[in-house]
Amino acid sequence: MTAPSARPSGPAPAAGSPSVGADPSLAVQTTGLTKAFGKQRAVADVDLAVPVGSVYGFLGPNGSGKTSTIRMLLGLTSATSGDIRVLGGSMPDRARDVLPRVGALVEGPAFYPFLSGRANLVRLDSGDRRAPASSRRARVAAALDRVGLGHAADKKAHAYSLGMKQRLGIANALLMPRDLLVLDEPSNGLDPQGTREVRSLVRSLADDGTTIFVSSHLLAEVEQMCTHIGVMSAGRLLTQGTLDDLRALGAHRVRVLTPDPDAAHDVLVRLGLRPEARDRHLQPPETATGSARVEAELTVEGLTPEAIVAALVADDVRVRGFEVAGASLEDRFVDLTGEGFDVAG
Repeated sequence: MTAPSARPSGPAPAAGSPSVGADPSLAVQTTGLTKAFGKQRAVADVDLAVPVGSVYGFLGPNGSGKTSTIRMLLGLTSATSGDIRVLGGSMPDRARDVLPRVGALVEGPAFYPFLSGRANLVRLDSGDRRAPASSRRARVAAALDRVGLGHAADKKAHAYSLGMKQRLGIANALLMPRDLLVLDEPSNGLDPQGTREVRSLVRSLADDGTTIFVSSHLLAEVEQMCTHIGVMSAGRLLTQGTLDDLRALGAHRVRVLTPDPDAAHDVLVRLGLRPEARDRHLQPPETATGSARVEAELTVEGLTPEAIVAALVADDVRVRGFEVAGASLEDRFVDLTGEGFDVAG
């Protein structure tokens, strides 16, 4: 669905001019955003900061408050308390100026099944008071081409795959020029090919300068697609920042592949590291009989990989593989919440 136009209520500020207090470097900015249903707070004191030009992954398990937050950002539901600014405009007060610059796909696309993809978009565009009728056909064709559906423009919507319907929903959001695109679970229910199609489309839109705000519960997708991350859990924003910054906050890990796991374990302990469980079945027996991987957190300041390998070799530990790996997004999520996550969907 595209973000709706708000009902006019009194004189509006000039379109495009930022509200007082807005940070021009942020496409979305919230302060203390809260949504309560009775005594239950679905969203609690969320301070979002979505940089202009970023692909911001709004990450969290189902039920963490992502969709409730998005609905407040778009003026689809009111906040209990807090401040919302989208593209510099205070929401929902300036919704009629802000929302025409925002495209949105929330809770899945819905189309007339027996109309073609092209006819669906023509009908939806006709309902937009700001959309010029004179350029409608050209804009619909351009949007279909943009999402890779030009070849299926005249196919009935009921014959579209789920991935094609998701892309048609994004095409609807792109019928008019948008500065911000909000996508709620765009890969939900898609097969691997459909997921790749949506991921590629998001990247290409971002390359053209559109800010993308995409919510997901799929860690692997967010990690491949986004430049910035916000992690939600139980209605709270636990952390946000660039993808690299969030990874850097986690502990690095040392991984040693060796046929001498007990000796390697002792060396790592002596160096001040904390070895973990060993896996003795990493390689086929004919290539690395008896090999095990010994892992430990690299938390000792000033201890270099070279020093670790030298200590292992000095104690006659046979090193068949050595790696220092940074924390993954999954590691960071577990560190933050203490719970598992849907990694692949």
